[in-house]
Amino acid sequence: MTLLIIIAVIVLIGLWVISLQRGLVSKDEKCKNALSQIGVQQASRWDALTALVELVKSYNEHEYNSLKDIIAMRKSINGNSSASDVQTQENALAGLTKSINIVAENYPELKASENYGKAMDSVNLYENQVRLSRMTYNDCVTIFNRACREFPASLVAGMLGFSVRDYLDEVAGNGKSEMPSMKI
Repeated sequence: MTLLIIIAVIVLIGLWVISLQRGLVSKDEKCKNALSQIGVQQASRWDALTALVELVKSYNEHEYNSLKDIIAMRKSINGNSSASDVQTQENALAGLTKSINIVAENYPELKASENYGKAMDSVNLYENQVRLSRMTYNDCVTIFNRACREFPASLVAGMLGFSVRDYLDEVAGNGKSEMPSMKI
């Protein structure tokens, strides 16, 4: 009888560990998916800003070359990237956006261009989508981190190879909680 009770307890603990592992894998995958979505939105934003840089080329070759150097910093963000990788890309994007705005201020005819206006609308759209993707990622990380840290799961999560994830900081790490100005 005692042997049956011990076997039953071991089976229950085994089933609990399996269930816990499956739940943590599911939450971890949601975090990776959310991070990938940020990468997709950032890539679209990079493309829109690259189109703006090409438009700048027709106004000033020197400005174009400077902006091209910033574009060369572009890196892909995927599910295996870290919060730090996303932040680095956000900083590069913010720098490029700021540089394009400065160029546009120096060339009123560029700013008045219909193509410039359409490209800036695209940049704004992708900026908002990145913001939503970042919020989704941080929400997923909250759920995952809570699952890793709450007792009794915290006793097993580390042994199963799960550890808490980093949250994404504010955009461009500059203390702003607002989107960079896109005034034209």
